[in-house]
Amino acid sequence: MLIEMHIKGLMIDPVTNMPIVILRDESGERTLPIWVGPVEANAIAMQVENIEPPRPMTHDLVRNLLFDLGATLTRVIIADLRDGTYYAYLQLDRDGDVLHIDARPSDALALALRTRAPVFVSTTVMDRIEAADEPAGEADNERLQRWLESLDPDDLGYKM
Repeated sequence: MLIEMHIKGLMIDPVTNMPIVILRDESGERTLPIWVGPVEANAIAMQVENIEPPRPMTHDLVRNLLFDLGATLTRVIIADLRDGTYYAYLQLDRDGDVLHIDARPSDALALALRTRAPVFVSTTVMDRIEAADEPAGEADNERLQRWLESLDPDDLGYKM
């Protein structure tokens, strides 16, 4: 089963100083933070800020390639979590043929923003995150969850 998520913002992790993309479901009950690299964060931030580079950046190039080849990005799916790494794929439609292309979540999210494609997360991924948090301690898990739930778009570096 898949849960539709929306990119709510981009912020800096105060502990690691790494960028985080915050995904949240429509009801606000489930939140998924995805740590990304600075280059990918910049690509996401540029799209959020509607900054047009003078020449196509990599994600713009991929969007243009899809369009010129007659393919449509129908959705992005964050499908798995293994050894602390998220796995995603792009679901494309080309003349009625459905294609699944392996992608890093950060690249998939940057492309989803550029094509306005919806983002989904597997319930398996969400369940694994919840299960992985339990051994860390109830207090830590609850504190992290409260922090994620309390995030106000005004607190985020980039709002959606």
